Amino acid sequence: MLTVNKLLPQGQGLAQVLLQRAPSVELDWDVRQKSRFDATDSSGRHLGIFLPRGTLVRGGDVLIAEDGSMVRVRAAPQPVLVVRPCSEHGTPFDLVRAAYHLGNRHVQLELQPDHLKFEPDHVLADMLRQMHLTVTEEQSAFEPEGGAYAAGGHSHGHGDHHHDHGHAPATVATPVRGKPLNIAVRAADAPHVHGPGCGHDH
Repeated sequence: MLTVNKLLPQGQGLAQVLLQRAPSVELDWDVRQKSRFDATDSSGRHLGIFLPRGTLVRGGDVLIAEDGSMVRVRAAPQPVLVVRPCSEHGTPFDLVRAAYHLGNRHVQLELQPDHLKFEPDHVLADMLRQMHLTVTEEQSAFEPEGGAYAAGGHSHGHGDHHHDHGHAPATVATPVRGKPLNIAVRAADAPHVHGPGCGHDH
């Protein structure tokens, strides 16, 4: 068995030509969220992975073996439920509501601009369908969010993120005593109601 005890997130700092030559290992999320597991890479080598506790292994990461060899990690397709807004009457905000309700139930969730993914749970799928979202079963790689403070959390490629976004500092106006403040208030648009006569089927 070849011992692996180092991980380079997304192969950071490695030349692409080296990565292309390296063997790979395909792992589902159940395995990739563990810090200790066995696997067999594409060249047939038996690997014993021993990473620091709490490490999440992501598709695109590179494992470094004790002999210095590299193994590329691929996220294996697995059964997932994919949540999308209703194509006829839905809006992207429906996904925000869905993510909120799933987050309240501590569901591991992959967030994408136009869909959500989570591991199969038919009770939750029925709840989302009652919220007029479309839920389908698919085979796909699963990369849930790791949490804002989790070690090895899902990186979005911004590096150390020290650059300035140019936002002006927030200012708080101090009202003059006895002077009324005029604050414009806009009523929210009426939401789409899914009731009798809605005319579409979920």
